[in-house]
Amino acid sequence: MRTVEARELSTITGERVRLPAPDGLTHLQFRRYAGCPICNMHLRTIAARHEEIRAAGMHEIVVFHSCAEDMLPHQGLLPFSSIADPDRRLYAEFGVETSAGAVLHPRAWTTPMRPGSWPVVARGLRRGGRPYPTGGETVLGLPADFLIDPGGQILSHRYGRHAGDQWEVDELLLLAVRARTQGGPAARTHHA
Repeated sequence: MRTVEARELSTITGERVRLPAPDGLTHLQFRRYAGCPICNMHLRTIAARHEEIRAAGMHEIVVFHSCAEDMLPHQGLLPFSSIADPDRRLYAEFGVETSAGAVLHPRAWTTPMRPGSWPVVARGLRRGGRPYPTGGETVLGLPADFLIDPGGQILSHRYGRHAGDQWEVDELLLLAVRARTQGGPAARTHHA
């Protein structure tokens, strides 16, 4: 089984965060570009239930292939760690890729059109963000999720097949319960 080497990462606000967290599970999320409406809607659901996630013994870390300056308007106020990885070093290490399939799936088209996404996009725009990729960002990025124990063992993972293919909070909480009750790996790979 793959193990994650312990390290410290710098967040977009300059704080240091340990990967993996030494005192609980780590949910490591890889998202697309900073202004992605799909990613930001999903992160708002994570933020809304953050206390519940923390109570389950999990630490959240979200990574974007964007620079910190582009991320701050969109992810700067999230209640968990946001990491800029514009050189895609972590993406490469964890095997997170790009694909035209990211935007060809119907969920990739419909999510940004939902009325609930408009306030999320507007919030980022008011803070100076952009809803489209800039610089080295791409709309072809795929999401990925990893659940990692304090020793660095990857207990479960999911490589998204399209832009909206990521763990929902209820799935994440179920994986945390399984990890605790089974004392080890949850189901390895999950896809919607």
